[in-house]
Amino acid sequence: MSIVRVSKGRFDSNNLAEARRVLVDSEKALREPLEALKGLRHYYVGIDEELGYVTNVSVWDSRADAHQMDTLAPMLAQRPVLEAAGVSFEAITNHATLWTITP
Repeated sequence: MSIVRVSKGRFDSNNLAEARRVLVDSEKALREPLEALKGLRHYYVGIDEELGYVTNVSVWDSRADAHQMDTLAPMLAQRPVLEAAGVSFEAITNHATLWTITP
């Protein structure tokens, strides 16, 4: 089964516009390096504007593939950008899938 990697952050609703802007801008820095990684199946970046959360969710072929993100320089460079926009992060987790629906 696949590995689902979850990165979750929180921001104050007063920082919504800035949090949204830096997330959208991060695509320019991250799309190409992410697409080059071995085993990446899906990558999602989302924002919950009502509750003040940002989430990156990715699906990988293996745990080793998911852990490539731990040292990906362009990704590491984005964290301080988001923190400067008022986003604080929880621990990143990697989940072995137990079942899935793929319509």
